[in-house]
Amino acid sequence: MRARAWGVLGALLLLASAASLLAGRAMSPPVVWDVLTGGGGELERHVLFRLRLPRLLVSLGAGACLGVAGLVLQSALRNPLAGPEVTGVTPGAVLGAVTATGLGLAGWQSPFAVVVAACAGGCAGAGLLWLLTGRGRADPAQTAVHGVLVSAVLGGLTAMVLLVAPGELGSVVQWLVGTTEGRVWEHWHLLWPWALLWGAAAWLLTGPLTLLRCGDELAAAAGLSAARARTLALLCAVALTAGAVASVGALGFVGLLVPHLAVAVFGADLRVSLPGAGLLGAVVVGGADAAAQAASRLLALALDSDRLTLPVGALTTCAGAVALLVVVRRTPGGSF
Repeated sequence: MRARAWGVLGALLLLASAASLLAGRAMSPPVVWDVLTGGGGELERHVLFRLRLPRLLVSLGAGACLGVAGLVLQSALRNPLAGPEVTGVTPGAVLGAVTATGLGLAGWQSPFAVVVAACAGGCAGAGLLWLLTGRGRADPAQTAVHGVLVSAVLGGLTAMVLLVAPGELGSVVQWLVGTTEGRVWEHWHLLWPWALLWGAAAWLLTGPLTLLRCGDELAAAAGLSAARARTLALLCAVALTAGAVASVGALGFVGLLVPHLAVAVFGADLRVSLPGAGLLGAVVVGGADAAAQAASRLLALALDSDRLTLPVGALTTCAGAVALLVVVRRTPGGSF
């Protein structure tokens, strides 16, 4: 059964990747196929290999990061409604990117500076949550509540920055919604080592995370320090989310939607479901990116506007909102 699930997801990943490469407006699918088979001109090869391909890889990597981060959070906090937002890292990373852009210290033309600013903001948001929860000694419920408060405060600070520097609204609104537009190879080269490092660290924590899902008392009886293991798990989730947000902005609810799908498909064994969450996250964001490009193409034809684009974050947010309603109705007690 699991082998079949892996095969189906692998096929879906290939399908989403192909759709993403074919769905853009600059080239028609026949031209893309011609370039892939060795033909096409210099401009077509530039568009495909220097614009579309890195965009695809960044979307897959960011989706994998958010999927793994979400499952780690839900397991560590024993809360099915926990997502990357509960750590404060998503709004913190957005605040860092927006602030750096507003001050002229970073921009879309300098991906490395944006990544540094977003990671710094994400770590600051997570650090604020860590301090408010008593440096890791709070229970999961208090951590979730404080995470919502921290996210609200950071979101308010982001709004204040936009009011101070309204001229930057057009460039930073992409961080608020989440987009894969303008992703280049530099973004991918910054993302994949970070994702690989922290993804491996998260997988090494699957044993402690399994015990945490059973409750702190059982974990303590097995000789595990619940507070220490939870802190390490939150660190992994924070790092993975910061890398994703620094690359594509705030993709709403991906970290909430994907873990539930992973557990439903691969079961409760985190050694299997955690990599599965990464693959599912890549499929979801890659598919959403392809759908966003196709929708943008249709809207441009219908409204006669070549500059109209639909950000991928808009699609993931809509899908995540529906998933949130379903999860709330199915788990009224909030247990995991």
